[in-house]
Amino acid sequence: MVTTSRGSSSSVDRAVDIVAALAEGLEPGQRLGTKGAIQAECGVSKGTFNEALRLLQLRGIITLRPGPGGGLFAAAPTPMAKLGSSLLALDADSSTVADAMQVRDSLEPLIAAEAVDHGSLTDIRELWLLIDDMRAAVAAGDPQEFLAANWCLHRRIAEITPNQLLRQVYLNIMAIMDDHTVDVLPGPEVPLDDYIDERLQLHIDIVAAIEARDHARTAELMRAHNVH
Repeated sequence: MVTTSRGSSSSVDRAVDIVAALAEGLEPGQRLGTKGAIQAECGVSKGTFNEALRLLQLRGIITLRPGPGGGLFAAAPTPMAKLGSSLLALDADSSTVADAMQVRDSLEPLIAAEAVDHGSLTDIRELWLLIDDMRAAVAAGDPQEFLAANWCLHRRIAEITPNQLLRQVYLNIMAIMDDHTVDVLPGPEVPLDDYIDERLQLHIDIVAAIEARDHARTAELMRAHNVH
């Protein structure tokens, strides 16, 4: 499930970067060192280091082993799925989420068209509240929270349709994506902050088109959305 980082201060980020650099190039199962030794190398408090370890484990960079001979060990590579100019770190085989994303993308134009036809004033008001959540995540520079708010918006749009089968299939697909995504990482093409800014504006435009009951504009925006 998508998670947000608690206490994501610069010291946590620095510790994550140091440990990730130590693990880079190691074979899965190779030992980085004891927990105490690596914490000392990072130069951070125990609480900060534990938060860094939590993030590193979520991202599949390290594993922890207790007892004699224990410590920090390089983990097997985390499965990834591409989402636009970002990467989703997964806890399942990447093909599972990639397949779910492909089906979701094929359903979204129909989901959006249904929202244009059937969206009530209450529906539209709640969509704008979810846009506000996305804005707040952008302002906080929190890509995990942005993705969580984004997917809440998509689920709420899907809930508008009176077609129960369409709604349930779509929501089940979103559940697969949500359950197996543990982090959002920068992609190689566009800085993550820029990508999130672009996606926020696109979703603002989608909600505005749904509110205006503009089928042509909604369809155009959904095509742009599914190009990522």
